[in-house]
Amino acid sequence: MAEFEFDRAVSVTGTPAAVWELITDVPRLVGWIDVVHDAREIEPLSHYSAVIQDKVGMFRLRADLDIHMTEVDEGKRIVAHAEGQDRQVGSRITIDAEVLLDPAPSSTSVRVSGKYGITGNVATLGSSAIKRKGDKVLKEFFGHLSSDSSGA
Repeated sequence: MAEFEFDRAVSVTGTPAAVWELITDVPRLVGWIDVVHDAREIEPLSHYSAVIQDKVGMFRLRADLDIHMTEVDEGKRIVAHAEGQDRQVGSRITIDAEVLLDPAPSSTSVRVSGKYGITGNVATLGSSAIKRKGDKVLKEFFGHLSSDSSGA
């Protein structure tokens, strides 16, 4: 299994309530990250589904994700677990993430930490290719969060 940890933070314009509204707006989030498609809310702030689709090396990965919010402290914190499988290329994905909002006088700090892993054929590509993809997803998330929060 190729497994990676992440821990990034950014300070964005807006109150914690406004930032919370942004990060819990699933259709908006899907537009923020190129590899995520077809997100569906099954139960608000509890259960979602989505598809991760991307080319990773010589593989075309398409995994249906089942996403559960395991802890929600309204306006402050979300802990999520997602897992899915691409049976065609024989790979499994797991993601565990925590999002923390911390108010400051004129902004809100958003910290995203956790780990993700992939097994099977895609994992044979090596850690550098998979890590680059994960870093790109985080960069997209924080970039859109920063720009969208300044307009909120």
